[in-house]
Amino acid sequence: MKDITCIEDLRQVARRKVPRAFYDYADSGSYTESTYRANVADMEAIKLRQRVLVNVDKRDTSTMMVGENVSVPVALAPVGLLGMQHGDGEILACRAAQAAGIPFTLSTMSICSIEDVAKAVDKPFWFQVYVIRDRGFMRELIERAASAKCSALVLTVDLQILGQRHKDLKNGMTVPPEIRLKNVIDVAMKPRWAWSVLNGKRKTFGNLAGHVKGMDNVNSLSQWTAQQFDPTLNWRDIEWVKSLWPGKLILKGIMDVEDARIAATTGAQALVCSNHGGRQLDGAASSISMLPRVVDAVGDQIEVLFDGGVRTGMDIERALALGASGCLIGRAYAWGLGAYGQAGVTKAIEVLKKELDVSMALTGVSTISEIGPNVLLEPPFAQDGKTPKAAQPAAQRRH
Repeated sequence: MKDITCIEDLRQVARRKVPRAFYDYADSGSYTESTYRANVADMEAIKLRQRVLVNVDKRDTSTMMVGENVSVPVALAPVGLLGMQHGDGEILACRAAQAAGIPFTLSTMSICSIEDVAKAVDKPFWFQVYVIRDRGFMRELIERAASAKCSALVLTVDLQILGQRHKDLKNGMTVPPEIRLKNVIDVAMKPRWAWSVLNGKRKTFGNLAGHVKGMDNVNSLSQWTAQQFDPTLNWRDIEWVKSLWPGKLILKGIMDVEDARIAATTGAQALVCSNHGGRQLDGAASSISMLPRVVDAVGDQIEVLFDGGVRTGMDIERALALGASGCLIGRAYAWGLGAYGQAGVTKAIEVLKKELDVSMALTGVSTISEIGPNVLLEPPFAQDGKTPKAAQPAAQRRH
């Protein structure tokens, strides 16, 4: 991996190595993908303030996220079908994250099950769950996560129905790939990928098969979600989840100030300002443009994490400057996994950490707690003719 210098390099390798159906699944947005593109474009538009003649000899990227010590303010976000980017992908990504000293979040729609990952790693990880129609199965999932000693439950609240992703329909996206001539040829041309998946622990959704009635042979994400995702999802469901879950709760998918204010009253430890990577409501605002509004509204009441469009360490600093206490990354590490397995995830984390470290030095800060609006050239994302009020650095806000 000598030639890998950035996340984009990993994306290009993954694009060559992973079958198109699974590469596109990770690297796609809903409908016209305008929100997916906005996540990245709006992030890049935020200008950092370059400083000189400041002593930044000793820098430290470590901090805390949701009560956990982390080497860099990053957690690996839940990514469905991770084991189809590389065999045993969830286990490999979790190992890489834990070795790097950051959290890993296992998706309900994973290939490896909760138990598979728990047996393969030494430390607790986070688990992501949806509110679904089969409340008995949902209760069982939460109990399984507790038995596996998961350290946080990430409740995704923005997926009561599935935003259509055109590429998945065109590719016949199923697990394993739908038998179409182009899919068969594509897999045949990627023998290393095929070998890794064939040697993986599972070939279907590990948390579902054998646990959900009629779902023993489920192979279509859209099939399962159409049957199980619950459009009646409401705030009372959060109370029910909290009654079942004994640990820390994180609400993922909060993009609106009114929703953020309600979320702050639920007793959850954190929320994630996220538009699901541009995979749900196409035409929604970028996550980064809504972050300062959410922080202004509730940042002194609940920890605010950020997700959406993080491709560089500079992006991490931008999100921290606007009030986030840490970032979740999805595509960035999924590309690393597809490119080189566990070593690729490790590389993605290393790249982001190094870029953040350099960015901190060149903006005149040495610790995460020093990052605030002071590192930005000017406050972005004016609303009603005014810029959001300057937030304190996240590390200082609720103390």
